[in-house]
Amino acid sequence: MNNRRNFLKKTSAAAGLMAFPMFQNNSFGHYSTEIVKGVTEKVYDSPRIKFAVIGMNHGHIYSQVEAVKKGGGQLVAYFAKEANLIADFAKRYPDAKLVKDEKEILDDKSINLVLSSAIASERAPLGIRVMKSGKDFMSDKPGITTLEQLAEVRKVQKATGRIYSIMYSERFENKATVKAGELVKAGAIGNVIQTIGLGPHRMNTKTRPEWFFDKDLFGGIITDIASHQFDQYLHFTNSTKAEVVASQIGNVHHPEFPKFEDFGDAMLRGNGGMGYIRVDWFTPDGLKTWGDGRLTILGTEGFIEIRKNIDLAGREGGSHLFLTDNKETKYFDCSAQVLPYGPQLVDDILNRTETAMTQEHCFLATELALKAQKNAQRISLNK
Repeated sequence: MNNRRNFLKKTSAAAGLMAFPMFQNNSFGHYSTEIVKGVTEKVYDSPRIKFAVIGMNHGHIYSQVEAVKKGGGQLVAYFAKEANLIADFAKRYPDAKLVKDEKEILDDKSINLVLSSAIASERAPLGIRVMKSGKDFMSDKPGITTLEQLAEVRKVQKATGRIYSIMYSERFENKATVKAGELVKAGAIGNVIQTIGLGPHRMNTKTRPEWFFDKDLFGGIITDIASHQFDQYLHFTNSTKAEVVASQIGNVHHPEFPKFEDFGDAMLRGNGGMGYIRVDWFTPDGLKTWGDGRLTILGTEGFIEIRKNIDLAGREGGSHLFLTDNKETKYFDCSAQVLPYGPQLVDDILNRTETAMTQEHCFLATELALKAQKNAQRISLNK
């Protein structure tokens, strides 16, 4: 009986200690909401550049096109091999011309920029041909699928002086992530220590093309979808040098696709901070969007958490940003946030500058992803 009485006393005391901070938390700071103020975006009376599309095997091509149009670009031509993809693209952009082959675009001196979301393994060879033709190139991610491709792209980019840009849409096309960049730059959370990037995706097996399941074509899960997280890690930690501490990959639940990978993660260390990345293809059908993508940015004076696509607490839409510092927790409504990537890239094409993204950042993010993929330990679950 005494042992039981002593046990109850100890567990009651422990429960009290656990409950105490829960009640006390309300005395530390408060919760508020800030609505990001929108600005009037510049509208151009005449086209600033002309651009074209070669390859449209992923739907990201539409956001790529819209970004450049926002910067004053005029879509004048496109080429693809697949009739169904051409038909869909033609409906969306009836004023652009369908050409008979890519050479017609590469030989057109009036075209400044070529966009592509071709099969992933074909993007770097295409980008090399584009740069050699005297044009700049913007690829969907991943823009490069092997270290050998990266070496050749770097060589040609240096020799030609052309821009090789990869549209990391989870940063460039997410309003909360753009706003987070402004807050971090302003010192809102002190010095950044670490980023944690989570990129879950839904399989949608029936709608995926065959190349989607072939590692030789999509590059592997870390090369592919984790490329976003490597970009964000470098951007928010301001790292110019970094190494992959550890990485692992596996196909733990889809044996019917032997060349596929459904899980991957990596740990990073750089001269500006640390990072952890996890990506997967396990978004359940019960979620209202394709993946609950998240980014946490830890600083010395606070942290930021971004819910990119959905807020499980019930707020509608995506681009949710929460900032906690030594005074309060604040929710940012980012619906009016301006996305600068497209206009900045067009500026860079005209002025030969690097305002949208430096070339070295683009290549380093790719290099880290490719090394993490190549050196990853293979995992399997015996269940």
